[in-house]
Amino acid sequence: LKEENAILRSKINKLQILSETQADKMRKLQKKLEENKIKEEKEAQDLEAMVQHVEQNLQLMTKRAAKAENSAAKLRQENAQLQAELRNCRLEKEALRAGQAGLAAAKQNAEVALQHLLQVTTSSRASIRQLLSGAESLQLIADLLKSIDRISEVSEDGQ
Repeated sequence: LKEENAILRSKINKLQILSETQADKMRKLQKKLEENKIKEEKEAQDLEAMVQHVEQNLQLMTKRAAKAENSAAKLRQENAQLQAELRNCRLEKEALRAGQAGLAAAKQNAEVALQHLLQVTTSSRASIRQLLSGAESLQLIADLLKSIDRISEVSEDGQ
């Protein structure tokens, strides 16, 4: 009976040690699980902050693109007006040439109008390039937002 009691005590000691070891493992795993949860929450917050930043940039670029479009439209209108003015100046120049009166003044007016027209044309081309660049940037941001949505969907599926 003493022998059997000693064997049982030995088994109980071994089981207690095993139980303590498993409890330690369980505590470590719970701690690791908690750390992983905190890490995932931080990553989710970082991702949300990045999405908000990208959305703000998208709104800003949209405003810039709208401004560039308006500017390009105004420049096109001004360009058309200046071309009409240039045609009028040329007609006036021809009329003055035919009448031989005020030829030098008409030439000067036509030259000034031509220079102004060339300046506006150059400026409108630059604005159109800027508008195209803004549109490309908006497309890039839209693609980035799509990929962020896909990453979020994959993360949710993985959980």
